[in-house]
Amino acid sequence: MQLANYLFFKNQAAEAFEFYRQCLGGEIVMKVTIGEMPDGDKAAPDTRDLIAHVRLAVGDAVLMGSDWCTPTGEPYPGIHGNAVSLSVAQPKDAERLFALLGEGGKVTMPMQETSWARRFGMLVDRYGVHWMVNCAKEG
Repeated sequence: MQLANYLFFKNQAAEAFEFYRQCLGGEIVMKVTIGEMPDGDKAAPDTRDLIAHVRLAVGDAVLMGSDWCTPTGEPYPGIHGNAVSLSVAQPKDAERLFALLGEGGKVTMPMQETSWARRFGMLVDRYGVHWMVNCAKEG
């Protein structure tokens, strides 16, 4: 079994996933627009370039997402009530990724040592995604 985070964006999924690819490395292994879906030519013209599905693979981990576009036209609820947790082995990697992901975002807990981690911090990135970056203590 594999569990993966799936994020919904308001018309920024392509931009956000390119940003995550640059920050985290890995490869975008799938990206499909609404216009490329079966019957995509029937979609509203202003939605055809939106992302129906995107998948970023980083090692064994996967992050997926799409733009918010429902057949019933429900309003975008925003990203809330969750966080993507990122664990790394070295404090310098935690610091580097925290700084990269935080560009244009907001730090909600500065990177610091905690009772469980050599380095831990939380932020909301420029797309509204909450991140927790963790480098656990050894042992």
